[in-house]
Amino acid sequence: MQEILPLDVIIELSGCAIWQQDHLVLSNVNLSVSKGEFVYLVGRVGSGKSSLIKTLNAQIPLKEGIGLVAGYNLSKLKKRDIPYLRRKIGIVFQDFQLLTDRSVNANLEFVLKATGWKNKHEIETRIGEVLDKVGLGLKGYKMPHQLSGGEQQRVVIGRALLNDPDIILADEPTGNLDPETSEGILKLLTDISRTGRAVIVATHNYTLLKKFTAKTIKCENGSLIEINEDEEIELL
Repeated sequence: MQEILPLDVIIELSGCAIWQQDHLVLSNVNLSVSKGEFVYLVGRVGSGKSSLIKTLNAQIPLKEGIGLVAGYNLSKLKKRDIPYLRRKIGIVFQDFQLLTDRSVNANLEFVLKATGWKNKHEIETRIGEVLDKVGLGLKGYKMPHQLSGGEQQRVVIGRALLNDPDIILADEPTGNLDPETSEGILKLLTDISRTGRAVIVATHNYTLLKKFTAKTIKCENGSLIEINEDEEIELL
C-alpha cells in the first residue's frame, strides 16, 4: 500500500535508525528530499553513507523510525512490494556492474525485459531515448570493454533511467574516474535532477562538491548533519 507524502517531498525519514547487520551506524536520522532536488551525501568510509542508500532502496530493512520513499512506507514494506519500490529508484554504482558478455543495447534490453517490458519496438525506442540522454546515442552496439570508464558510467546512468524513476541513488559514481570525466558525470546527474527527479550522490570527491554546489548532508559520529554552503567540509 502506498502512502501519501506532502507536496513534492519524495523521501522523508523521521527518527530512523540505520543498521548494517547487527551494527547501528546512524541513529535518529531525519531527512527530507523533494522532487528535482540534488543532494550530496558525504562522510568517512564506514560512516553510514552506503547503508543509508541501501535502506532507501530496501536492501537493508528499516526497523526503527518512519521512512517514506516514493510513496512506500519502508517499515511496513512487504516483500512483494519491494520490486515496485525499486522501479521508482534508479541505482548508479561505482563499479558499473554491467554484463560484460553483451553489448550496451543488450545490457539495457535485459533490464527492461526483467522489469516486464515485452514489446520489441517499445524496448528499442526506450533504449534509444536513454542513450541519447546520456550522450551515447551511437554506442549501443559496443561491448562494455570497448568503452572508456566515463562512457561505461554513462551507460549505468542510462540503465538507471530506463523505467523513468522518481529517484536516482548514486553511490560513489565518480570513484573510479579521472577528474575531467568525473565532472562530466556530475553535470549529467545535476541535469537529470532538473528534470524533476530527486538525485542523491554519495561521494568522497570534495572538489566536485565545490564546483557543483548543492544541499550537502554529512554522516558523522552516528548522525546525519546538514552542512551549510559556507562551511568548509573537512577532508577525510
